Amino acid sequence: MKTFHWFCAATLAMAAPGSAAAQEQSPSTMSPPKVLTIIREYVKPGKAGAMHDKTEAAYVQAMAHAKWPTHYLGVDSVTGKARSLFFTGYESFDAWEKDVAATQKNAMLSAGMERASVADGELLDSVDTGAFIYNAEYSLNQQAEHATPATRYFEISVYHVRHGHRKEWDEGVKMVLEGYKKALPDAHWACYEGMYGAPEGTYLFIVARKSAGEIDRDFAHNKDFMAAMGEEGMKKLEELSAASIESSEANLFALNPRMSYVPAEWIKADDFWKSKTASSVAAAPKKPAEKPAEKTGTGQ
Repeated sequence: MKTFHWFCAATLAMAAPGSAAAQEQSPSTMSPPKVLTIIREYVKPGKAGAMHDKTEAAYVQAMAHAKWPTHYLGVDSVTGKARSLFFTGYESFDAWEKDVAATQKNAMLSAGMERASVADGELLDSVDTGAFIYNAEYSLNQQAEHATPATRYFEISVYHVRHGHRKEWDEGVKMVLEGYKKALPDAHWACYEGMYGAPEGTYLFIVARKSAGEIDRDFAHNKDFMAAMGEEGMKKLEELSAASIESSEANLFALNPRMSYVPAEWIKADDFWKSKTASSVAAAPKKPAEKPAEKTGTGQ
């Protein structure tokens, strides 16, 4: 079951706080944004942890002082190469463009971001950016609750689909969706397809988790999914997987309140976000104005 690992571990979908539409929702419920930008920073050996937290907190402080209306979430890798990811969601590419332009025109914010970038750059090996679009057809229960102030981990699985095999991929994903609707109707996940900064045929499947214990719980339900699929269904799924998936990888990331710029409601709702996020936090995108030319990547 390695090829479809994430399907047997899904619980909640992720939504990065970002767009104005997201801010108008309940602070404990956010739908997946239509456009998701992911900035990926590879930290030099020995420079992660407190040192990186400090430089990232400077971005948070600059945005809080500017009372910027766009928010982002920062996470650190638990598995894989040491790196940090920054998620910002938008309703459209036009909204992203306007946010970047407004950031550049704000002298106070731009100056603060530039100072933070100088310090942060000393700790990094490389930086890249990916832009992804939400795929509602491949997501499950997207209208249900998504990322909340209680979320602590993101499980991110990346799939690269073989050129010319989208039909098999589409059939396999839809089989999995139907299997979960029967076996675990409360399961949630969000799917994003690479638009820029990722190889063609790249799909991200993002699961938000409140605790690592949810991983244990979900693995215990693998048998329910397999029973719902049946022996023939599982055989067919493996064949579709082998034919359509060029490569896949799953990694676990921990949310870091010190490098996240979350809504004030999140801070009030959960002590996890208090004070650690650098004074009072209330909004903005992860440094879109500082390094746009440098960033081109898969986002995971």
